[in-house]
Amino acid sequence: MSARDYYEVLGLPRTADETAIKSAYRKLALKYHPDRNPDDKAAEERFKEAAEAYAVLADADKRGRYDRFGHAGVGEGAAGSAGFSGFDDVVFSDFGDILGNLFGGGGFGGSSQGRRRRRGGADLRYDLEITFEEAAAGTETTLQIPREEPCDNCHGSGSAPGSTPEKCSQCQGRGQVRFQQGPFAVARTCPRCGGIGRVIAKPCQTCQGHGKIGRERKVTVKIPAGIDSGQRLRLAGEGDHGGGGGSPGDLYVVVNVGDHAFFERDGADLRCKVPVSFPTLALGGEIEVPTLTDSSAFQIPKGTQPDTRFRLRGKGMPRVDGRGHGDLYVSINLAVPTKLSPEQEKLLEELGRTLPDPLATGADEERPFFERVKDIFG
Repeated sequence: MSARDYYEVLGLPRTADETAIKSAYRKLALKYHPDRNPDDKAAEERFKEAAEAYAVLADADKRGRYDRFGHAGVGEGAAGSAGFSGFDDVVFSDFGDILGNLFGGGGFGGSSQGRRRRRGGADLRYDLEITFEEAAAGTETTLQIPREEPCDNCHGSGSAPGSTPEKCSQCQGRGQVRFQQGPFAVARTCPRCGGIGRVIAKPCQTCQGHGKIGRERKVTVKIPAGIDSGQRLRLAGEGDHGGGGGSPGDLYVVVNVGDHAFFERDGADLRCKVPVSFPTLALGGEIEVPTLTDSSAFQIPKGTQPDTRFRLRGKGMPRVDGRGHGDLYVSINLAVPTKLSPEQEKLLEELGRTLPDPLATGADEERPFFERVKDIFG
């Protein structure tokens, strides 16, 4: 029996009503339940202490005796008291649902035996590196996937040929063992069979009773055009073999696309920078821009400024859902020559003398540049 005051155990004043008592106990039971705190003796004691306090305070007759006489009024041998062997008579269906879902998997009355016996196989992940060009065009590749497959010798049963698994004697094939914990009937996974409900008396010598062995399997993967880094492909049933006849897991191929020397990617759109000479920018003219498949010609307007960006519709990456292509955005860089012949230098000097000074008049405005700067800074 707990030596602490039951109201203190539940963190309640002595005037607490039935609803407050029930709510306080629910919180403590969920917090300190043994299935949430395995191998924690302190938590288990707190759980038992809370259950003991609730069994008294939730019963009007016991609470009345406790309020008058303390622990002596409800302990073993107290008049009209059955001690705490009477926990079995306390039934709370709502708590049963909550704790069943959290700790038992199937509540008090439901059975998850079928789910425990048929365990699905684990999902697998494979990280695949592909080139930018492969992502643009789509590709197909073959992967070597190590995974667990059914043992050929026992056909996945885990038992030696000629024998069969036996029903677990500890849980009687249910996969769970139940015991009384305060006012609850708590279900735990059977420690003998691990929740399967069966035990293997004569293990298969090939797989040592596991029912599966490790193998490498070749899997062909089709990579759709337009796939991007971080996207994954799901291959159903290509994961590990499931135990007890359960379905196999899935294989997830996570794609990483390499960089390109010229293009930068933004989803289905592409970006690039193209160097253009000063005469072409000043006078206008046609230039060739590389695309994913070949090149595309477009017209540079007269007076185009450096860093101007042009949009070429439909020249980007294919969309992975098959809905056309993204766009290609071309930024113009001014190509400044680093080596000039004497004749070229002379021509540029002559041209420079005929052009207006941008610092004096502005590149495209009548007011001088420095006057416009003064306006900005006040």
